Amino acid sequence: MPDTPGSLHRAAEIIKKYDGNINRIQFDRRIDPGTVFYEVTATGEAYAAITRDLAAIGYLQTSLKPLDFLKFTVHMPHQPGALHEFLSYTTSAGANIAFIDFDDKGRHPNRLTVSLNLEQSAVVEDLLDTLKSRYRLEILEYDKTGKQLDDTVFYVRYAQEVRKLIGDSADDFLLSFLADTNHIAQDLMDRGCNPHQVFDSILTTGRTLNATNGDNFYADVQQFRITGSVTLSCFQVPCGGSVYLLYTDDEMLMIDTGYGIYHDSLMAMLSRYGLGTGRKLSQIIVTHADADHCGAAGFFAVPVFMHDGTLDIIKTNNRAYGSRSDHPNLDAFYTKMINLFSQFNIPTDIRCFTGADGSTRGIFPVIGRCRIGDLDLEILDGLGGHTFGQVFLYSADHGLLFTADSVINFTSLTKERADYSSLAAFLVTSVNVDSENARKERKGLLELVQATDLALSPMGRRCLICGGHGAVSVLDSGKLVPAGTIERYEAKAPK
Repeated sequence: MPDTPGSLHRAAEIIKKYDGNINRIQFDRRIDPGTVFYEVTATGEAYAAITRDLAAIGYLQTSLKPLDFLKFTVHMPHQPGALHEFLSYTTSAGANIAFIDFDDKGRHPNRLTVSLNLEQSAVVEDLLDTLKSRYRLEILEYDKTGKQLDDTVFYVRYAQEVRKLIGDSADDFLLSFLADTNHIAQDLMDRGCNPHQVFDSILTTGRTLNATNGDNFYADVQQFRITGSVTLSCFQVPCGGSVYLLYTDDEMLMIDTGYGIYHDSLMAMLSRYGLGTGRKLSQIIVTHADADHCGAAGFFAVPVFMHDGTLDIIKTNNRAYGSRSDHPNLDAFYTKMINLFSQFNIPTDIRCFTGADGSTRGIFPVIGRCRIGDLDLEILDGLGGHTFGQVFLYSADHGLLFTADSVINFTSLTKERADYSSLAAFLVTSVNVDSENARKERKGLLELVQATDLALSPMGRRCLICGGHGAVSVLDSGKLVPAGTIERYEAKAPK
């Protein structure tokens, strides 16, 4: 929309004319002076009429094609009306002036410097030919990629950055994504946040995932002998949740899969550790629906076990599902955004846990069991603090507790991992959908660890706490301390 008085009123008038109801409007000149977001409820017939009339006056944006950028100097005659004449040419060409500079008392009294954003590539050459026939020009920059766009077309420029992360996408999809992005920016602005920090955090999330993949992939690795036949390996990948493998000489169980975008890098790492072949992956257990814990599950042709609440979150593409989250819009957008950027791959063979059998471990109902080698694990139902449907895995006999994202050794996170985690915390204000239940879960899990330690102490053993992020740890005087040794894996082997 033109940044002129009455533009908002003119659009509202068209919407009112066809009995459309405006549910949301957002405009902030600091972000983009030419873009306004409306969300409108209307009948199908009214919607068609509204969009037709808005398009007729040039208000409706239906594409996100890059605009040409042109920066040049003009040597102008120093006479009345010279600037007016020059501007008539740029206006008729449909050029939007992003920058203009002229001072007749400056170092170059006859030189005008101009930057233009041009709506249509076809008019660029015609405009230059017109100007060259009347003025002496010097072209400083001419960019057809849109990289030099300024904030007068912020959302076009932002869409180009999103395209770099996800590849070519239809304009309809990107326009919808931009509307969702604008909506959470509006929500977070209401909470006192800087809108540009919102947009930057979203792009940084996607860029970090891309920048830590392939040759730049790495992991911190811990390995433990759990029973006579079962070994545990923990792989802390660069971003997001840890991947756990429990395996014998011929069988393997995976607990959480990491992001989909990391799948090839993860498999290359497992091969380096001798885990890529020779053992049959029999099943995957997903602790909860966040993409960093189950986003690669669809790459494996094995049964994937999860809580039915986790399945519902995957189906609805909304981590706030089934909870009393006080930030549902933020949760819904974050789920869509991270699933998109991280290449979430939905598994085809999903099986849900059987449900409570009447037994409990502390405050947690037992809703299933699994076995690998001589190790039995109970599936414990969470309270819905971090997400609805999050589960924990527990072996009392062997001192093993998988706490998902309810107990994490935050002090063991590297700065890079902590910085990445802070992006999600900012965008959803809290990674827990129910803070009160999250506190209860953490307390209940730590009490279970203490009871397990007490039972195992005569044998000189401790309960291993396998958090959703960070190092496998033990509880020492109320603090989480990394257990065993940690080694660094790097995809790009040193020369």
